[in-house]
Amino acid sequence: MTALLEVEDLHTYYGEAHILQGVSLAVAEREVVTLIGRNGAGKTTTLRSIMGVAPPARGRIAFGGDDLAGRQPHEVARHGIAWVPEERRVLPNLTVADNLRLAMLGAGVKDDDGALLAEVYEYFPRLKERVDYRGRFLSGGEQQMLAIARGLVAKPRLMLVDEPTEGLAPILVQNLTAILAEISRRGGTILLVEQNLEVALALSSRLYVIDQGRIQFSGTPDDLRREPTIQQRFLGV
Repeated sequence: MTALLEVEDLHTYYGEAHILQGVSLAVAEREVVTLIGRNGAGKTTTLRSIMGVAPPARGRIAFGGDDLAGRQPHEVARHGIAWVPEERRVLPNLTVADNLRLAMLGAGVKDDDGALLAEVYEYFPRLKERVDYRGRFLSGGEQQMLAIARGLVAKPRLMLVDEPTEGLAPILVQNLTAILAEISRRGGTILLVEQNLEVALALSSRLYVIDQGRIQFSGTPDDLRREPTIQQRFLGV
C-alpha cells in the first residue's frame, strides 16, 4: 500500500500537557481510515496537528511526498487537504449557496458551469432544498451536511472529518453514514475521527484506536471485531 498521508511519531503539546505521544498512522488514496477513541484520547488533536492548527513539537507529516510538519493551515489546505471540524463553523449570515461559493473561492476552485455544485447537491439533496437558507436557520444535521459539502467543493485529495455524527439523531447518523460511504465509493479519501463504533466499522477500510495520546490498536474492521478486550478497554464497549 502506497500511503497518501503518513504520520510518524507525532508529539503535540498544549502548554505543558503532552497530548500526542508518538502517534503514527497512514492513509492510502481512496481509503476511509478511522481514528476512534474516547473523549480526550487525542483524536481531534491529531487532525489539528496535521492541519497545522496545533503544530507538533516533533514528528513527520508527509502528504503526497511533501513534508507538512510545521506548515501553516492555509499551506496545508493548498496541498489538497480539507478539514471538516467538529464545531462545523457554518457562516450563520450566509446562505447555503454562499457558504459553498466562499469555500470554493478560498480553495481557488472555479465552477463556471455549475457542475461541481450539482455534484455536491447530488450527495446532499437536502442542501439543494435549502440553497437560499442562511446558515443560522439550518438544523444541526443540515449544518453538518453543509460543513462536509464545503470540504468537498474544495476538491481535496484528502478530507479530515471530525466527529460528523456527534449529537445527531439516529436517522441522521444513518443518512450521513450513507453519504460518507458514497463519497468513498466515488473515490474520496477520508481520515475520519469518530466515537460511534458502528459508524466506524461500517465506513472504514482500516481503523486506529487511540487512548491517552497513543495508538493502541490498528487493523481492519474484522480485526477489531475479533478484539473484544480492545473494545472494552479503550472504547467502553
